[in-house]
Amino acid sequence: MSSKDKILEYLELNKGTYISGESMATDLALSRTAIWKAINELRKSGYKIDAVSNKGYMLKDGNDIISAPGIISYLNEACLKKYQDGDLIRIYDTVNSTNRIAKELAIAGGQHGTIIIANEQTEGRGRKDHSFYSPRGGVYMSILLKPEELLAHTSSSSTNSVSNKSTLLNSLAPDTITTFTGNAVCTAIENLTGIRPRLKPINDLFIDDKKICGILTEAGTEFETGDVQWIVVGIGINFDSDIKAFPSDITKTATSLFKPGEATFTKNKLVAEIIEKFLLFS
Repeated sequence: MSSKDKILEYLELNKGTYISGESMATDLALSRTAIWKAINELRKSGYKIDAVSNKGYMLKDGNDIISAPGIISYLNEACLKKYQDGDLIRIYDTVNSTNRIAKELAIAGGQHGTIIIANEQTEGRGRKDHSFYSPRGGVYMSILLKPEELLAHTSSSSTNSVSNKSTLLNSLAPDTITTFTGNAVCTAIENLTGIRPRLKPINDLFIDDKKICGILTEAGTEFETGDVQWIVVGIGINFDSDIKAFPSDITKTATSLFKPGEATFTKNKLVAEIIEKFLLFS
């Protein structure tokens, strides 16, 4: 993790509280100059950081920029063991498709549990090659899964290997993974808002009969054996999207968790909540 990311994570963990440069330098084993440079870099990236003499620096609550340190600051202890160094969380500003990047990473031997997140997609996709409108204001993420890791996890959680054989096989079924993902996202949203979306049928989430999230599960197989080599689960959520600016045909059927500028929690917190619920499966 870079000095900049270390300082951002430190500020995220102490959001709303002034921390002296000296304390940060001591706790992070960095020089005061490195602290100052990193703070300036973060400000240039859009972070609102107050600096007050004799008090230090404070990351304001209004910041809502998706970042690995920001996500990590909200993770529980169990998830921290997997994601604390930030290597498995990759953040992009604009991509063609997070699923496409995750699939390319899978083919190149990417690690199980790697998460690709973007602020915007230019070629977002849904089921059956339908397009998925993905402007800024949403949360677009894909999770890379390896079958051997899923089977090992399911097996280690089982008390009877014979009776749970079907569970091991079904854990690789697209519908099983898609349904689990949908329920994980529903639970994450419910925990943070008190409102539970409706899953319909297994890959779309609705609130008040309007779509708020879409899920796309894809996999790569070995041609000769048909064995699944990797699985990628894509999740697209309208977080504080400006629905009025959507194409007219989508405006009629879509909604967002919040209106622009009215979110009561950050995108980082939502992603962390989804990771915690999803880790039960992966």
